[in-house]
Amino acid sequence: MPFQFERTDRIAEEMRREIDHIIREDLNDPRIAGTFSITHVDVTRDLRYAKVYVSIMEPENRAPMMAALKKAAGFVRRGIGKRIQIRYTPELLFELDTNIEYGVHIASLIDHVIAEEKGTEDADS
Repeated sequence: MPFQFERTDRIAEEMRREIDHIIREDLNDPRIAGTFSITHVDVTRDLRYAKVYVSIMEPENRAPMMAALKKAAGFVRRGIGKRIQIRYTPELLFELDTNIEYGVHIASLIDHVIAEEKGTEDADS
């Protein structure tokens, strides 16, 4: 039997795409600048709330951009309601996602350890 996606998963993925489009195209706030991505959306089973995880690459843009997104949550929600045909449009809760930054940090630590290993192997030869 093939893997079945739940309805909330399908709605969450559609919301992720639409929220990204709304923020990039329709939202005119100067605080929303730089490189960012909507990494994931978690929708509750009753479709009342949706946590939107945003990854912001530049550390100096994080606080102002998160404040702008939280302030614009009603505008984005209204846009979602117009674009996705569901009975109830979830309330949006924006959260900062630092998983990508953490992954880059771990990768740099691994690279550092590998470079040290090569350095000790060269010294032993």
